Amino acid sequence: MAEPTTSSAPDRPLAEGWGRALVFVYGIFAVAATGRSAVQLGDDAGKVPYWLSLLAAVIYLVATTCLLVGGRTGWRVAAAAVSVELVGVLAVGTWSYLDDGLFHDKTVWSHFGQGYGFLPLVLPFAGLAWLRATRPSRRP
Repeated sequence: MAEPTTSSAPDRPLAEGWGRALVFVYGIFAVAATGRSAVQLGDDAGKVPYWLSLLAAVIYLVATTCLLVGGRTGWRVAAAAVSVELVGVLAVGTWSYLDDGLFHDKTVWSHFGQGYGFLPLVLPFAGLAWLRATRPSRRP
């Protein structure tokens, strides 16, 4: 039985090529979501959607940092953060259409990121595609 072959090419850094643009966009979203959640929570900390904006901000910050740091651990944590981001934007986007009264003020992920030109819906797909393209090899 043949052994599976592994690539002899070095692992691709996460923040090179298209990864730089991705890091830039994630950084913008980290700042935007942090600012939006800070203002919203300052006005009314009791509303669930505002806490979801803060969650989005934290996830964007983690993804940005891990894409910059790179390496196997950075890749794994970035993959987890981007996966949670995808689930979050799909769940909150759906929830915001089902209960529009709860989401009368826009949040980062409400209505699938409509307030941000639907980029919050596209970003995790782009992030996962990039992470797949830069997946570290499995050699020791």
